[in-house]
Amino acid sequence: MKVIAVNIAKPTVVRWKGKEVLTGIYKYPVSSSIFLEKEDVRGDAVIDRKYHGGADKACYAFSADHYPYWKQHYPDLEWNWGMFGENITIEGLDESRLHIGDVLKIGNATVQVTQPRQPCFKLGIKFGDQKVLKEFITYEHPGAYLRVLTPGAVKAGDPVEIIEQDTQRFSLQEVFSLLYKPVPGHIPQIIAHPLLAESCKKDLDRIFSRIS
Repeated sequence: MKVIAVNIAKPTVVRWKGKEVLTGIYKYPVSSSIFLEKEDVRGDAVIDRKYHGGADKACYAFSADHYPYWKQHYPDLEWNWGMFGENITIEGLDESRLHIGDVLKIGNATVQVTQPRQPCFKLGIKFGDQKVLKEFITYEHPGAYLRVLTPGAVKAGDPVEIIEQDTQRFSLQEVFSLLYKPVPGHIPQIIAHPLLAESCKKDLDRIFSRIS
């Protein structure tokens, strides 16, 4: 795997249901490095810390490999890296082979996979159509939220190496699928994983309570 782009955002005001909403989803690539800190990326706009930022979601990575699919579906958009609100665009990131708890070396930083990204209305605003949320869920390539174990700088061209594989082997794709197509018997095992992000545990617990 390799870093294709590093991206940050300034706070942007958008309209949603007649109200002004502040968002940090309008990320753009930068030529310099970015610095991954324990709770966010230095200099990046993190607006709603209930859903973004913090120890479990300090950084968001998305695969460059999925861009051709989305460009084909939304050819009229102005495309650039960071389109999905990711801080790091990575060539070769495969959600079926990346697992909760896996530890990665990216540039000078060491990070740990914590959960898949769950899309919200702000992605729909970015794409100009809220139907993209359903399409994002159906496509099942959500990218990865990362916990920063060792802060450090990351730049385009840096290699991405899996330096430790989690033994329980719950893939990002599997966890993402359970959030939207739950299988009762599998959910408790994943909730019990000590390295799964707390917010994802709560979401899965609510789903399990509803269907069990």
